[in-house]
Amino acid sequence: MNGSTILVINCGSSSIKFALIDTGADTQLVSGWAERLGQPEAQLGWKTEDARGSQPIARADHRGAMEAIIDRLEEIVGSRYGGTLTAQLAGIGHRVVHGGESFTRSTAITSAVLAEIERVSHLAPLHNPANVLGIKTAQALFPHLAQVAVFDTAFHQTLPEHAYLYALPYELYEQHGVRRYGFHGTSHRYVTRRAAQMLDRPDADLALISAHLGNGCSAAAVLNGRSVDTTMGLTPLEGLVMGTRSGDVDPSLHEFLSNQLGIGLADVTNLLNKKSGLLGLSGLNNDMRALEAASAAGDHRAQLAIDVFCYRLAKYLAALAVPLGRIDAMIFTGGIGENSALVRAKTLDHLAILGFRVDAERNAGHGRQSNGAITQDGSTLALVVPTNEEAMIAADTIELVRQGIAEG
Repeated sequence: MNGSTILVINCGSSSIKFALIDTGADTQLVSGWAERLGQPEAQLGWKTEDARGSQPIARADHRGAMEAIIDRLEEIVGSRYGGTLTAQLAGIGHRVVHGGESFTRSTAITSAVLAEIERVSHLAPLHNPANVLGIKTAQALFPHLAQVAVFDTAFHQTLPEHAYLYALPYELYEQHGVRRYGFHGTSHRYVTRRAAQMLDRPDADLALISAHLGNGCSAAAVLNGRSVDTTMGLTPLEGLVMGTRSGDVDPSLHEFLSNQLGIGLADVTNLLNKKSGLLGLSGLNNDMRALEAASAAGDHRAQLAIDVFCYRLAKYLAALAVPLGRIDAMIFTGGIGENSALVRAKTLDHLAILGFRVDAERNAGHGRQSNGAITQDGSTLALVVPTNEEAMIAADTIELVRQGIAEG
């Protein structure tokens, strides 16, 4: 550790994820989580390269959890590297889900920036208030340390109007900000830059499709380093089939289900967000690993969930070729994208019309022995590129610190 260390904070409504990253050595020193905040079973967990541990933090709120995180990090840093955490930290990077149209890049947090994040919180009412709480807690604990906000939506602010507007009365966009924003931008930005490095080509001369597949899923078309279309919209519900989210449905489904089931619109939205997707189709699980095992054992609905997931994914990936004009590489990332050879193979089989031909051996090895490639030589290229959103947040934070833009 040499003064280039960044603490990355991802604050949720009842949890905090964190990572301590030495940007100089491009190394994640510690990562961890505090979960079930405010409850008797609240827990803090952490891991280093060669160890892991946990401790109870019963009923800790966000400040209490952050204090416990700092205490644990101080102990780890002191015992492993010498000195104190506070002396080593160059800044703190915060994941912020929604920046609306106000933020097109990562930004040093000032009082005005914080106020704007709060102002657009209606666009992400489950996420932004928690992100703000994390920022305020970190500011209270480290009042003289640089703090930076890295927005999930910022990367997609380069979408053209015809890609981000809905075919709705235009005043809904003007007065209420109703448009497609897109999410997972930090991940899409990281893996497309990494793919350019792997291909030894400048990202300013590449047409890439990035598929971030985890419990939440989205894909993006990235042309010359800029996002030109993506699958998520006003909220993360739009687009692909996900772990518990439905993805696209007929907009009239809300009214239909409300009438048929006798439930309110909020209940329908909850059903589409938390009880649908892989979980709803299979009736078993939202974890692709569990569904693959169940399908292999003969469970029809598990197989159906996988089939729907891959088919819908392939349709969207094909559509994202439209704004690109060509495909230099397709990128699979996220927990499913990086680890499910089955999902990648089924999806690319649907995309044979675009020239994709899976190499079974490369795909089974997740591209690790072939510079990420999982397709045959001469085929349209598909790559597995592990994502690292924390590293991207840390890189943005240290860059702003070094430019002197982020001030404590």
